[in-house]
Amino acid sequence: MNLEELLNYRRSVRVYDPEKDIDTQKVKHCLELATLAPNSSNMQLWEFYHITQEDLKEKVSKVCLNQSATRTAKEIVVFVTRQDLHRKRAKYVLEFERDNIKNYSPVARQLKRIKDREVYYGKIMPFLYARFYGILGAIRVLITSTVGLFKPIVREVSESDIRAVAHKSCALAAQTFMLAMAEQGYDTCPIEGLDSRRMKRLLNLPSGAEINMAISCGIRKGDDGIWGERCRVPFEEVYHRK
Repeated sequence: MNLEELLNYRRSVRVYDPEKDIDTQKVKHCLELATLAPNSSNMQLWEFYHITQEDLKEKVSKVCLNQSATRTAKEIVVFVTRQDLHRKRAKYVLEFERDNIKNYSPVARQLKRIKDREVYYGKIMPFLYARFYGILGAIRVLITSTVGLFKPIVREVSESDIRAVAHKSCALAAQTFMLAMAEQGYDTCPIEGLDSRRMKRLLNLPSGAEINMAISCGIRKGDDGIWGERCRVPFEEVYHRK
């Protein structure tokens, strides 16, 4: 299938065929492809928990309110944001960028580009993603509001804003995963109706991790798998050409 066919094929499947299995290794590869998704500042503040064990899958389904989409799923993937790993991920990207610049940038520009990356990933990202009871976010808002009086600047820098950024980036990975699964002929359903607190305990996640969504996986059970035609508001209501 080409991209347009994939987008039309992908549906949120609510019931999976119990007689049709999926290849766990192919699902894992789709998750590898999900890491190619664009994300803010390439921080990659995500983790994927691939649930394949039957007993754990049943527990995860209960945390997902025992919806048919998880109850009948062959496997489930839980997408998790890890804003608490921002220093570790920033350090990793910085080390990569140092080598990347040395290998691919003109020699005359290498020193400046490396220094720019060191400021960005060594100072700006740690300051931007740090959390401390809303105080650091308030300081960032004050700084950007002041600078914004004189020039354009990113203003969504409060702790809740940055939390949203981490979740948006993770959602891009989730969408990429679902399209990769569709290319394999597999079906998925994104699920946000779940008990995030119980899910964190079930997966033994640290306090700084947050549940983004769960995605059930399988092969749709005929017409029972999807609930009729896809509903979308008229395109004219959402498209604005300026």
